[in-house]
Amino acid sequence: MMNLLVRFLVNAAAIWVATRLVPGIEAGGIGSVLAIAVVFGVLNALIKPFLKLVSCPVILLTLGLFTLVVNAVMLMLTAWFGAKLGIEFRVDGFVAAFLGALLVSIVSTVLSWLLPDGK
Repeated sequence: MMNLLVRFLVNAAAIWVATRLVPGIEAGGIGSVLAIAVVFGVLNALIKPFLKLVSCPVILLTLGLFTLVVNAVMLMLTAWFGAKLGIEFRVDGFVAAFLGALLVSIVSTVLSWLLPDGK
């Protein structure tokens, strides 16, 4: 349970950093960031494995670089679902989504290294 909470907070922090540094990604406030982190986590758990399976040949062909495109699509999908749920979170276009997903991946990886994993 503690591991899940730490992962949620790491995702929320990474999304917050993306809203601060990437033009075209905006959130209404800390409440919106926390809510969108929940949506992001659920979509990553449910939809991302399917997207990676479907795009597996392209991921292999590009030596894994296409995973960055999958991550950008996941961020755009998160923004779309967030809008449907009334969460103030916006991603303006694929370039913003790509840069945001890259930044979210980097920040969440670094924070995961720094924080205890609950074991």
